[in-house]
Amino acid sequence: MLAFFLRRVLSTIPVLVIVALIVFFMLRLAPGDPAAAIVGNSGTADDIALVRTALGLDDSMPVQFIRWVGQLVQGNLGESFFMKIPVSELIAHRIEPTLSLAALTLVVAVLVAVPLGVLAAWRHGGWLDRALMGFSVLGFSIPAFVLGYILIWLFSLHLQWLPVQGYSRLANGIIPWLRHLILPSIALSIIYVALIARVTRAAVAEAMTEDYIRTARAKGISEARVLIRHGLANAAVPIVTVIGIGVALLIGGVVVTETVFAIPGLGQLTVDAVLSRDFPLIQGIILFFSVIYVLINLLVDLSYLVLDPRIRY
Repeated sequence: MLAFFLRRVLSTIPVLVIVALIVFFMLRLAPGDPAAAIVGNSGTADDIALVRTALGLDDSMPVQFIRWVGQLVQGNLGESFFMKIPVSELIAHRIEPTLSLAALTLVVAVLVAVPLGVLAAWRHGGWLDRALMGFSVLGFSIPAFVLGYILIWLFSLHLQWLPVQGYSRLANGIIPWLRHLILPSIALSIIYVALIARVTRAAVAEAMTEDYIRTARAKGISEARVLIRHGLANAAVPIVTVIGIGVALLIGGVVVTETVFAIPGLGQLTVDAVLSRDFPLIQGIILFFSVIYVLINLLVDLSYLVLDPRIRY
């Protein structure tokens, strides 16, 4: 297991290098000039040239890339073009809202989707199963930002139960923290619930057709225990797999959801960085998200050893 862990950790290095290459060169090949954005409409060509020189944008792209990689090796993500603050500090300041939203969304999605999927598999072909399939189609069809605006109109503007926008840090109390995150987490979790529920239904339904299920029933074991202890337990690997894969959806959805609900997290910071062409900030945020995604997939792979003793690396 230790050898597998070390191999997986080492294999993440080429992945992150490829991500860094793609992000770096795509940003510089895309239209737009950070220097022109900094100078503004009143700036002259000479002003833009001076800013480009100060930012090191006059150097060739290979030289810029080598300089950036040299900073990364030293643990330095660079400095924001616009805010003149180290990228690592900006990420550290904005990380709590994003992690809070992602964690709450993940908890809500798993607590709702897994029981729904198990019940649908138990009543395979019944009304609950058909209702779940309809909900899954609906969940995949409604964009998170559309659902977000609907929830804001209903629960914030019409009923006035919850705040419209913003974020309250956990240090200010768990109740204000939850009140600001309930609506965005619901908006973000719908597609995630639909995905996990469908995979759970399919995996548990397949497990319930196995011989060991008939044997367990023949022994007089209660249906609930058969469903949970034997059906769900043996279907855990594909469920955990889709939860890990769905993190990519979660990361992408955070950017949109934070913008809709004006949450000052990494998603909102990403939008601001893209609009202002802040190369170091965009690169740092994408690398940070990439590391998180790689680590989660590593944890998913390691969880297989616990969920299925037959798996050996």
